[in-house]
Amino acid sequence: MLLFLLGYILCFRDIAKLNNCFVDAAKVIKTIHGDSYECVDIYKQRAFDHRTMRNHLLQHKMHWISSLKNSKQKPKSDKKFGFLWENGVGCPINTVPIQKITNDKLLRLNLHFDKYKPKGSWNFTNNQNSINKIQHHFAVARTKKGERKNYNGASMVVSVNDPEVKYPQFSSARMHVQMGDDFIQVGWTINPSLYPDFKPRSFVYTKAGKNQCYNSMCSSGIILVRRDIPLGVIRGPPTVRGAKPSAYDTYRILKDKANDRWWLEFGGINIGFWPSKIFQQSFANDIEWGGEAYTASLPGPQMGNGYFPLLDPNYDAHICNITTVDENYKIDGMVKNIETFSDNNHGYKVYEDLDSGLPVGHIIYFGGPGIILKKDKKIM
Repeated sequence: MLLFLLGYILCFRDIAKLNNCFVDAAKVIKTIHGDSYECVDIYKQRAFDHRTMRNHLLQHKMHWISSLKNSKQKPKSDKKFGFLWENGVGCPINTVPIQKITNDKLLRLNLHFDKYKPKGSWNFTNNQNSINKIQHHFAVARTKKGERKNYNGASMVVSVNDPEVKYPQFSSARMHVQMGDDFIQVGWTINPSLYPDFKPRSFVYTKAGKNQCYNSMCSSGIILVRRDIPLGVIRGPPTVRGAKPSAYDTYRILKDKANDRWWLEFGGINIGFWPSKIFQQSFANDIEWGGEAYTASLPGPQMGNGYFPLLDPNYDAHICNITTVDENYKIDGMVKNIETFSDNNHGYKVYEDLDSGLPVGHIIYFGGPGIILKKDKKIM
């Protein structure tokens, strides 16, 4: 009996060792592009450090509002993203993929962070004169400020492009949802300070009170619920100008009426959420769609596909199928209450087409070659 017990213990120890080795090996996995992600316990994400998330039990699915259940925007829950991973699956059950952050990356982000933060366009003006002092540039369509509307959601379909960017610049195509002084941005960006290359990658940016960060890097970051869909993954291949658009991404942000959370859909699937309590207010004031570029000095980076729009989806970077969801959860697929804005038309332009005749709804064309310092122009 003693020998049997001893054998059982030794066997159990060996199995435990094997299991531990398997778990350790699964903690870091790679995408098909070679990016490393840590498989983090779903309850050990940094956002669970936020005071509003104490003793919080996670719900993986959104409670769909009845008025939206028959909408074309309803996510396809059976879609899988395992093809993004070398292992064909993603992270183990009850874990989520968080991109590994090196000390060098954190140093790069902190070095430029104050001026480097993504922003909304509302505090900027058209064609500002001191362009050497302006580090953020916009070419966007945005809801009109004076209409005092409240929103519970918005969506877009955005073409994936590859503007030319130099370190430490960035160039993004994104949807920006403003909630008082707080906001959420989602879309793709080329950002060599955040990511290890100059390719378009998905991103989320959250500002909630004094906390703000990319993806899941802080306690106000998005709480991920999917083990197979990572943020920061390479998008594309980018659309070639003059050819039929080859790559699109679909994003939707919608507040869940049942539990007061803001959910993010990517590719029609709920991938994560923010508790409404972390934001200054529970509804959005304004929404904008389009391009944002940052530069520490001239010349500025390209935006979109690097060209001024020709009002042709085959030639232009564009955002289509834009919608808003009002305070009564009614979807507006026309979105007539918007205006276009570019702070510097020498480098970036934006146009909208409310009725293009194409089956893509309201279209926003944006982009440009960037801000170029002319030899005959004196910068003060």
